[in-house]
Amino acid sequence: MKKKEKICPEVATCSVDYAFKRIGGKYKGRILWYLHEHTVLRYGELSRTLPDITTKMLTQTLRELEGDLLIHRKVYHEVPPKVEYTLAPFGKELIPFITYLKQWGDKQMANGH
Repeated sequence: MKKKEKICPEVATCSVDYAFKRIGGKYKGRILWYLHEHTVLRYGELSRTLPDITTKMLTQTLRELEGDLLIHRKVYHEVPPKVEYTLAPFGKELIPFITYLKQWGDKQMANGH
């Protein structure tokens, strides 16, 4: 049997794949958008803006976004502990694209799609 060839082995496709792995999924884009809208959010505030997310998934998603340098996590050493999340410079670069996707989604929803 012949080995299956990659359909799109070009570098551009790999770049698109790379980008979607960083912001894809159910929550990452929404978290980036909410941080854009609110500038600074604490963990509990993020949890309330995403009522369908579990604590484990929120923690994991925030760690991934931080690891990809899209958000910044600031820990205040006080009792009780306080942690704030903001967009990092790389995350801010994504906002025009997320805005465009939002506008596209608004248009599709208005057209009943």
